[in-house]
Amino acid sequence: MAAAAVWQVVALPAAAERLRIATGELPPYATASRPDQGIALAVIRAAFERVGVEVAYTFLPWGRAQEEARTGRYHGTAHWGRRPDREQDFLLSDNVLTEQWVLLHRAGVALDWQRLDALAPLRIGGVRTYTYTPEFHALAASGALRVDWVPDDLSLLRMLVAGRVDVVPLDRNVACYLLEQHFKPEDWPRIAANPKLITEVFTTHLMLSKRLPDSAARMQRFNRGLAQLRSSGQYQRLVGSIECRAGLAKAAIR
Repeated sequence: MAAAAVWQVVALPAAAERLRIATGELPPYATASRPDQGIALAVIRAAFERVGVEVAYTFLPWGRAQEEARTGRYHGTAHWGRRPDREQDFLLSDNVLTEQWVLLHRAGVALDWQRLDALAPLRIGGVRTYTYTPEFHALAASGALRVDWVPDDLSLLRMLVAGRVDVVPLDRNVACYLLEQHFKPEDWPRIAANPKLITEVFTTHLMLSKRLPDSAARMQRFNRGLAQLRSSGQYQRLVGSIECRAGLAKAAIR
């Protein structure tokens, strides 16, 4: 008599959900030039991995990244500062990382400030689409601050090195990267960084489109993964400490 066949049911792991995230170039936080695609994007990827979600990043101009994510062509976009207008169209995550926004100035300019309106006598450079702080934009709109608007951070630094402006607000780590990549070492001493932060609450976030029905559930999973990442110690290893060969002073983080 032939032996009865024995069938064994093997449970296969469920395929991980794959999300398409639009982003832009802001090294060292987000960039196609690094193996990890940037510190902030590495944090987001690792947090999603904790909850079984894979992400694929597409690099676009920042404005286009936000617009195409808003319409639902991408599941979301990263990483962005919190602003009321963004909360109209997106769900914003818990804090991915806090950027270090300081005032960079020409080395020959003495800069000792407590309030932004103390910058009134100086020529200031800025990027109009950046968050900065509500106070900065209000002072610029009223004319209390003289701001020359340019399209990007590299343009800001070039103006500062050339002496066409006296001071610019910029994330310290971004400034270090750009100075090292795009300027000669003899240019570095022309720029100094005041260690006082413009704001101590410049948090940055993953944004998921409100137009997509699963965004709320995805955001809950992401925030859970991000909390696990922080408690495990992996978050601290990913963010690390960025050295600055260009010699800019470290931000005074409390």
